[in-house]
Amino acid sequence: METMAVMRGVSRTFRGATAVDNVDLTLRPGEIVALLGPNGAGKSTLLDMLLGLRDPSSGSVRVFGMSPTSRRARARMGAMLQDTTGPVGLTVVETVRLTQHLYPRRAPLAELLSLVGLADKADRRVGELSGGERQRLSLALALAGTPQLLILDEPTAALDVAGRRSLLGTIRELAVQDRAIVLATHDLREAQAVADRVVVLHHGRKIADAATAEIVGRVGVRRVQLRIASGGLWLANQPDIFDVSTLPDGRLDFLSRDPEALLERLFRGGHRVSELSIADADLESAFVTLTEERTA
Repeated sequence: METMAVMRGVSRTFRGATAVDNVDLTLRPGEIVALLGPNGAGKSTLLDMLLGLRDPSSGSVRVFGMSPTSRRARARMGAMLQDTTGPVGLTVVETVRLTQHLYPRRAPLAELLSLVGLADKADRRVGELSGGERQRLSLALALAGTPQLLILDEPTAALDVAGRRSLLGTIRELAVQDRAIVLATHDLREAQAVADRVVVLHHGRKIADAATAEIVGRVGVRRVQLRIASGGLWLANQPDIFDVSTLPDGRLDFLSRDPEALLERLFRGGHRVSELSIADADLESAFVTLTEERTA
């Protein structure tokens, strides 16, 4: 399959500190890749190098077989970054037209505004838009040049539930059009809903890169919720129990590699258990497991 971007052995250091450490990454058309990691994991630095905004300290980055800083490569890329803002005195349609002049290929204006849900805001000034509407405008600007590689950094920030659902549907449509999409997000349910593949960074290193379902199945944990009469102190000394928290209703919530063995020990110890539920792992559980293992 054709590759749109390839990063090989990419590292980036800042004043002696390593932000990205020897990362390989390949992006293919029609694929949505979720880039996950705790704060400071190196996600933004990796995206900056992919976009040609920063040079790697070592390794190579090629986009469409070219340097990401080349005019031809940039003409085929689009990015929706967290800090994207438009000139507040211009209208939505003026801002999009201005951006389109930077690209040789331009998306049809009416279709673009309709796609991002701003057709009825075309004549409104950017400074008058709500936070969610500005997010939609940022996506319109990222799509202004009909990019084949699309970088989205926290695209649903400031959106309400309906707006988030609508935008995620739009992202899925864009991938069907043979774009390669990289989605950096802190919302793991969002990533699981749309991503074909997940890449996890931790302390600058890539610790996972596989299909979303494969990563969820690989970690071998399940989420347990229960109420225990003796409180949670007993759990603190149990093996393979982590990510323990107390729910608002007082039940304990945690991840376990072998919940059946745990429950057997509980019952043998005479502990009273109620309101028990055991669920298969989701992407959030997998993410916590992977990062906990690396921290340990």
